[in-house]
Amino acid sequence: MSEELTKKTEDLSLDSKQESAEKTVFDSKEEFTAKHPLNHRWTLWYTKPQTNKSENWHDLLKPVIAFSSVEEFWGIYNSIPSANQIPLKSDYHLFKEGIRPEWEDEANAKGGKWQHAFLKKEGNPIINDLWLRGLLAVIGETIEDDEDEVNGIVINVRKQVYRIGIWTKDCDESKLRTVGERLKKILQLKDDQRVEFISHNASNQKGAEPQIVL
Repeated sequence: MSEELTKKTEDLSLDSKQESAEKTVFDSKEEFTAKHPLNHRWTLWYTKPQTNKSENWHDLLKPVIAFSSVEEFWGIYNSIPSANQIPLKSDYHLFKEGIRPEWEDEANAKGGKWQHAFLKKEGNPIINDLWLRGLLAVIGETIEDDEDEVNGIVINVRKQVYRIGIWTKDCDESKLRTVGERLKKILQLKDDQRVEFISHNASNQKGAEPQIVL
């Protein structure tokens, strides 16, 4: 599947002649030539489902494509399978360039993740909208103010749930609350629905409790 995603994206033409979906920042796609740069360059990663027990995490995790402008983002987003179309036990990860979506990465090692799990429903299209909202908040850097805590965003496709998580640099609650509060709004959660923060270290411990719940 990673090879398929790469094939779908590697030949993208991101110039002004490319036809795209109605989601765009320009009024005239044909005449628009400038690009809107993002503050950071981002890499989309994909974790394919394990097909045999000899495959480890490093075998399953592959970078798909990198981008640094709004136009490139839309070209990629509109050319890959949506979140509810990727296989069970697979993941999308969008991280700042130079950061691997792994706990061991130096930028992630002292951090953790905010997350919420949505119960899956047959053909549940709303997860695509929520995932897109999360992506835009991360690359647009509206999910935080000046904390500079967010490294990336992940969606996990599992048997019963879709899980969306925001990965952070550290576990300082004073810096993390803004991110958690905004994630809750981005995911359009109700008052009785919770987002939880847990450190990557604690995630390795069976029965570990979240550090923060909002």
